[in-house]
Amino acid sequence: MALKSTVYRVELDVSDIDRGYYASHTLTLARHPSETEQRLMVRLLAFVLHADPRLAFGRGLSADEDPDLWIRDDTGAVRLWIDVGLPDERRVRRAAGRSAALAVLAYGERATRVWWEKNATAFTRLPQLAVRSLTDRELAELGELAKRNMRLHAVCQEGQITLGDDERQAVIEPRCLK
Repeated sequence: MALKSTVYRVELDVSDIDRGYYASHTLTLARHPSETEQRLMVRLLAFVLHADPRLAFGRGLSADEDPDLWIRDDTGAVRLWIDVGLPDERRVRRAAGRSAALAVLAYGERATRVWWEKNATAFTRLPQLAVRSLTDRELAELGELAKRNMRLHAVCQEGQITLGDDERQAVIEPRCLK
């Protein structure tokens, strides 16, 4: 018998002072059986970083051809492709060919360092690519916020994101690799 995804419901208030974006979002996220709560929260953080009324979650880990999040315009063209984790160079190049802008939010300090050293030269040839990374401490703090039903607020200012609920908060400063 196949394991089913776990559904997380999120009421999210975003105050992005840097971009002048202020909105509330009601989100439903499905956590694939092989996905950790930390990775789920990194996807949610990616949503916060790029919050937009048209931003949508992809079909998940079981759909290799989809990003983790994306924005499509009215014609169906992909305006923004977002992957979390450490996608291989071929996937990133393919996504760059399908999208006007591409973002990667990497996590896992040691693995990110190795991945970046291996791919940095190839990634410099992709002008539409932006890569940010999280520390292990930030990843752990995000994981602690995870609940099946969340009411979160996010404030983005000067490159720092404060994401939290009434009990705790995580302060995240993604490092810009590219």
